[in-house]
Amino acid sequence: MFFQETTPDTSGYMIAGFAIAFIVMALYVASIYLRARNLNQDRIMLEEMDKPVPPPVQSSSQSRPKKSPAKPGANKSAKTVTKKSRQK
Repeated sequence: MFFQETTPDTSGYMIAGFAIAFIVMALYVASIYLRARNLNQDRIMLEEMDKPVPPPVQSSSQSRPKKSPAKPGANKSAKTVTKKSRQK
């Protein structure tokens, strides 16, 4: 009489448990895939940034001659105007 009770049907709980487990595993695999893809993109960008940049090529029509620096005292004849000299 003790063992005459039927066992409860828990197959719905088993299916729900498997579904939740597979969803969690799928999210984990998707996360790993996205992280690997972003890591690869970062690696490619860092390799591009590490490449040396060649200097720009200037055509002869765009190049301008450099000005020579001004010599000190070359323009002493020019008179600077100050407040005191205007008042005189």
